[in-house]
Amino acid sequence: MLPLISNPPPWPGGARCAVCFSFDFDAESLLHLYYPNDATRRINLSSSLRYGPHVAVPRIASIWRHFGIKQTMYVPGWVVETYPDAIKMLVDDGHEIGHHGWLHERTNQISVDDERRVLEAGIAAIEKATGRPPIGYRSPSGAFSEHTLDLLIEYGFRYDTSLAGDDVPYVLEGSKGKLLELPADHPLDDWPQYVNLKEFNMGMTIQSPERAMDVFRAEFDAAWQHGGLWSSIWHPFVSGRLARAQAMVELIEYMQAKGSVWFATMEEIAAHVDGTIKRGEWSPRSERLPFWPDPVLQIAMPSR
Repeated sequence: MLPLISNPPPWPGGARCAVCFSFDFDAESLLHLYYPNDATRRINLSSSLRYGPHVAVPRIASIWRHFGIKQTMYVPGWVVETYPDAIKMLVDDGHEIGHHGWLHERTNQISVDDERRVLEAGIAAIEKATGRPPIGYRSPSGAFSEHTLDLLIEYGFRYDTSLAGDDVPYVLEGSKGKLLELPADHPLDDWPQYVNLKEFNMGMTIQSPERAMDVFRAEFDAAWQHGGLWSSIWHPFVSGRLARAQAMVELIEYMQAKGSVWFATMEEIAAHVDGTIKRGEWSPRSERLPFWPDPVLQIAMPSR
């Protein structure tokens, strides 16, 4: 078959691809972010979001435990502090807890000073709960700002997974250094497949798990064929629901039956890729941020 990734990284043990079922464990952070003045009366929405820590996270952890795999969840600092039992369960099972803001803030809509405060608050919460600071970051809502990269480098992060510029890891260059990017894109996001919540302006038709898995499985098959990275952007309160969790079980079984798949945390993937670079075994593509330091001049503007 024609190779479609020109420079795939070598995966451990000669694996055909790397896989991480990474989740954004948001709980009610979105509720309090978008409805700060009347969150207390939105009981139905809150109950849906609380399904995550109370039902979905234990279910997902039991699935991962069954298959003997370690995976990653990105968690806002407020959620880390609010649901310590769920976090402890994940940590005790050896899963990675990554940074996901404090209250799921869109960091490209706040000042650089506020972004720093959000970053520090999330780091402190995760370090207190896990015993060490996070090394991985996923920007809430993908709202990676022009300041995010340099802040992550300054605070010692080892990788980011907010962007979608490649099918394999690549390097981001900023004014303060370099950072590994582990890309993930919308085809591996469960939000457009399953979420219909008017409060979040999401009115897509809910797909069956079978339809959703067609998309996720196709992305996996291509990653397996061409040496890519399969990294999901799933949410416990969404994909942890019963029928969807069962579909996840079947997808993992499919992946394992196909063979030559490396299941790993995003931290492990970053460490492996970093090692191949330092040993001179592989050279990734790099991009410098920000892409556009100044607005692009428009020669015509809407006038009617």
